[in-house]
This record gives sequence, structure tokens and C-alpha cells, in this order.
Amino acid sequence: MAYQSTPLVEIHDPAFAEAGIRVMLKREDLNHPYVSGNKWWKLKYNLEKVFQHPSKTLLTFGGAYSNHLYAAAAACHELGFRSIGVVRGEEHPLLNDTLQFAKDRGMQLHYVSRESYRHKTEADFIETLEKEFSSFVLVPEGGSNEEAVQGASEFAASLDPSFDYLCCPVGTGGTLAGLIRGYPPTKTVLGFSALKGAYGMAEEIQRWCPSKTNWQLITDYHFGGYAKFTPDLLQFIVQFKEDHGVPLEPIYTGKMMSGIFDLIKQGFFKRGSTLLAIHTGGLQGKY
Repeated sequence: MAYQSTPLVEIHDPAFAEAGIRVMLKREDLNHPYVSGNKWWKLKYNLEKVFQHPSKTLLTFGGAYSNHLYAAAAACHELGFRSIGVVRGEEHPLLNDTLQFAKDRGMQLHYVSRESYRHKTEADFIETLEKEFSSFVLVPEGGSNEEAVQGASEFAASLDPSFDYLCCPVGTGGTLAGLIRGYPPTKTVLGFSALKGAYGMAEEIQRWCPSKTNWQLITDYHFGGYAKFTPDLLQFIVQFKEDHGVPLEPIYTGKMMSGIFDLIKQGFFKRGSTLLAIHTGGLQGKY
């Protein structure tokens, strides 16, 4: 699965100049046509496991608009693997664009009720999947596991280490954990949670990075919670595209960039600081 090198672009804004801050954006949304952003790195070593497994089958989980299901289906199709997507919620006769794409790429969609989906990590639930689909490599919702953290850490190690802050959006925490592992411990890694509350998220990230303290989970820019957004956020995204020529989406990267703008205006960052923000892709989910 080929990786395409991505540009680093500077985001200019009068508020940044006034605060004495420089902001760079790593356009990881351009690293692959379909397996874009952090999904490429999170899936890399999981796909190696699938390649080594006799079944050559990946089974994973997600909601109806899951970037992860979209990317997993595309990656498995490209590599010739079988893919199964366990989808939260009831099946509808007309699929949305995300699920239609996954199906067109050969993913077998298996729908479960929202109540059943809550048990997706439990042994009994997984046993029922094994009875139905036989052998497979299981990848958790959002793709966050040790293999994903390893891939994200490798990506972090490839980045310019001179930035004072490394910023990324956070869904399930695997990407943030990998960036914390792979970026120099003298720098600060900031994760912008897309989830309201993000209960237990910090503890999970700490479990993956037990010896690291150079990071912070910021929870003030969820705009109502996962997959929710406000008119102000949508206006910010439209204006950002107009001003900087970079498309954002309202689920992850749009929230992070809005948060960065706000924190700079608040004086959160020390004058003279340089920030590197990661565009984590997922543009098929844009409004």
C-alpha cells in the first residue's frame, strides 16, 4: 500500500503574528487517496498481521460514517484481503456514501444493534463473531491498538523534531499515544478530543505511554461531541479553506484547528513557539 509524501504548509494569520507564534500543518490527508491521514499509519502494522494470518481477513468495527471502516475497506481491497465491518445500528436499504464505498470495496457489512455494539470488546460478543465468520484478525473500533500506536510512533519519529508543540485531533487515542511515544520528550504533544467528556481517554493513552508526561489532552473543543458540530465550526471551516486553501472536516481536524486558533488568541502558547499540527484526513466525512 503505497505512501505518498506529504507537504508541510505554514498557516498565516494576523492573530498568529500578533502572538509571535508560527503554525505549520502537515497535510497527511494527501498521503493516500483513500487510506488517508492517520489511518494509513494506524493500519500499517495491523495489515501486516492480516498478511501473516492464514485467513487473510480483517474484522473491525465502526459507525455508519466511520472513517476507519472506509479506510480499512480500501486498504484490504488494495492488498487483496477480505474485510468485515461490524456496523453499529440497523441496516438501511439506501447506504450512505461511506458504507456504500466500503461495500463497493468488498467489505462485508454486519449490522448489530446499538445495545449489542456496546459489548463489542467482550469475550462473548467476539465469540459470536468467530462462530459466524470463522477466523480473522480483529482490529478495534477506530483501529487503536498496540499496532496502531507503533505505526503512529514511526510517523512521529519521521517528523521535524524542532517544533515546540505537536498537535493532533483525538478520537480513540491511538494516534496521540503514538505521537507521544515517537516525538522528542522535550517537546509538548497536544491532543484535541473530538469526544464530549472523553471519559477514560487520558488513562488509556497513559497506559500506552506509561513513562511519558510531555502531553496534554484538551477537551474544550468537541463542539457538542463526536460527529456533532455547530454553525460556528462550519463557518470556521469554510473560512479556513478560503483563507488557506486547505479543506478540513468537522469531525476531527476542523475542531483541532479551531481550538489552536482560540488557544493562540488566549495566549496559551509562549511567544516565539512553533506548532506542528497534523491533518489526519477523513475528508470523505466533510459536511
